[in-house]
Amino acid sequence: MKYYIIVGEASGDLHASHLMQALSDRDPEADFRFLGGDNMTGVGGTRVRHYRDMAYMGFVPVLLHLPAIAMNMKRCRHDVINWNPDVLILVDYPGFNLDIAKYVRRHSDIPIYYYIAPKLWAWKEYRIKNIRRDVDQLFSILPFEKDFFEGRHNYPIHYVGNPTAAEVGKFRSRYDETPEGFRARYDLDKRPIIALLAGSRKQEIKDNLPMMLKVACEHSHDYQLVLAGAPGIDRDYYDRFVCDCHVKFVNNDTFALLMHADAALVTSGTATLETALFHVPQVVCYETPLHKIIGWLRKKVIKVPYVSLVNLIAGREVVPELVADSFTEDNLRARLQSILPGGDARETMLSGYEYVENVLGQNNAPEETARIMLSLLRKNTH
Repeated sequence: MKYYIIVGEASGDLHASHLMQALSDRDPEADFRFLGGDNMTGVGGTRVRHYRDMAYMGFVPVLLHLPAIAMNMKRCRHDVINWNPDVLILVDYPGFNLDIAKYVRRHSDIPIYYYIAPKLWAWKEYRIKNIRRDVDQLFSILPFEKDFFEGRHNYPIHYVGNPTAAEVGKFRSRYDETPEGFRARYDLDKRPIIALLAGSRKQEIKDNLPMMLKVACEHSHDYQLVLAGAPGIDRDYYDRFVCDCHVKFVNNDTFALLMHADAALVTSGTATLETALFHVPQVVCYETPLHKIIGWLRKKVIKVPYVSLVNLIAGREVVPELVADSFTEDNLRARLQSILPGGDARETMLSGYEYVENVLGQNNAPEETARIMLSLLRKNTH
């Protein structure tokens, strides 16, 4: 079968690559065409465009790149229709993907499957009408989304398990590097490690890393600070924020870093769940340039009580969240101290992580998704 897949960021590229592999295992004639990244390219098929050429974050960057965004959208729409796949698979990235779904629905009979459901429960719930109209099958990776889509909106979905849990579990089962080997590979000493995960986009790094470094550097006598480089972000970009603080750099090797970290400061996103699944106590950070406005919106407009996946899955606060106006130097200092070895919040957080893992379940998300997708597609072709 012919599969056209669209992702818009690093996490989507990773998740989609595993789905592609699972589809290939079940469909020897699988032919992929995609907008994606290096992980998807490694599986095979034809990459039309790299997601880095499409990912703009924040009001001003989006405004400045509107012509490029419009051109990418137009090219993608026409490419999908011209290639005429057996299925269009959209992966997260709703601002772009829901527009593509609308166009493809109007101009073709191509089935549209959505893997990693848009987070309508947090923002823009009105988009459910777009989902109803344009998406044939919705695949969720968060267990509480079943109640939202089916209970609240009477729209059936497939909960397939969480791909991050599958990816972390697979990595941990195969990882055999000793702490000594990891430290030697990155020229680290024997001090315990505070990991810094500042996000996957330049705007996130710019907003969050300076405060993370300022507070973490206060512990540099007893701990070594290790910064996790994100895919597609050059080392030079990080260096402009490091200044006088002695920080080691691990490029595109975050899972290995989390295997050996003792605590972490993490920008909100998929990395918060990854950190929890590696059992590393963390403080969730999310600064924005308009922090007072965002803080107000979070209290008055946004419909969920938490921003981190860890707390959303647990349905309670497992990890502290310092978001917008609460992301201050004093708050970060106190929270970090509380999760370091001997800190008063450390063991309670680790216990909370066990609960999150139980809620996620044991399904292998890409394998389960591939199984359901192929069953539906083959059924519809007979």
